[in-house]
Amino acid sequence: MKAAQMQKYSKGIQVEINNVEIPEIDNNEVLVKVKAAGVNPLDILILNGSVRMIADYEFPLTLGNELSGVIEAVGKDVVDFQVGDKIYSRLPVNKIGAFAEYVAVKDDAIAKMPENLSFIEAAAVPLTALTAYQALKDLLHVQPNTKLFIPGGTGGFGAMAIPIAKSMGLYVITSGSERGRSRTLSIGAGQYINYKEENYAEVLSNIDYVIDTLGTTEIKTELGILKPHGKLVSLKATPNYRFAVENNLPMWKRMLFGLAGARLDRLAAKDKKEYHFLFVQANGRQLQEITSLIENEDITASIDSTYKFVDINQALHKVSTGHSQGKVIVTF
Repeated sequence: MKAAQMQKYSKGIQVEINNVEIPEIDNNEVLVKVKAAGVNPLDILILNGSVRMIADYEFPLTLGNELSGVIEAVGKDVVDFQVGDKIYSRLPVNKIGAFAEYVAVKDDAIAKMPENLSFIEAAAVPLTALTAYQALKDLLHVQPNTKLFIPGGTGGFGAMAIPIAKSMGLYVITSGSERGRSRTLSIGAGQYINYKEENYAEVLSNIDYVIDTLGTTEIKTELGILKPHGKLVSLKATPNYRFAVENNLPMWKRMLFGLAGARLDRLAAKDKKEYHFLFVQANGRQLQEITSLIENEDITASIDSTYKFVDINQALHKVSTGHSQGKVIVTF
């Protein structure tokens, strides 16, 4: 089979399409024939080595974190899935490889695809939807009738996070360019801030939760709009000691991340606020809940563009620019 692989960490955004063996499955795994795979900023971070302290890989590495496809074989201990099932998945952090014609994946990391989505649309869901779900449920422990701010919510993450947050009873505020306003309001945002005309820090206050998508330089400002005891979870800034403990990382990484995140923890603690960092994990049970939500609420994925697998490097370059309005997908 063909697979898009990296041979080393590199600032250059380039993978090789190689011929490799179709993987053999363990008793609790399924073999998936991949139909489509999402291309994400996370793939760029893995390529350039930015996340190697969280997840370090051996080479050659088949890249790709999320996919949709059809089950071609099941291990003898798999009971909830069968050959022919249409599934999607955020692959386990320690066993990625969605940019390939076939993938072996544990049954607890997959879920049946929403019936209202195509393979292309479904491939755009797992990473962003699970990120939103885990941020809202597992870290922020959100309560209904509260306010959530997501800066830059017009892309693929916002397309999933906004309707999921609204379904949990939150009032969602987001920001972006003017061209993203109508779609963002249509999927559930209650307030939209055009960042070219308004500064969210001057418009917003007394916010209960923030999901940071911008990174370290924006954390102080985002904390400033939170009410006392408000909570912020970052997808792009710095891991901290709490993150290392929650993810059962070894003591030396706990100490390292404790030092790295200390400034942000102190900033938050000044006003009795909380700072969290999230690196999304595979979770088939949560993904199945997301499937039900997508079907019941008729949520659709936001697709920027699709590429054929042979054009994987063009897809990676598109994502690296940061200018995509929605998810970039490669098809097989």
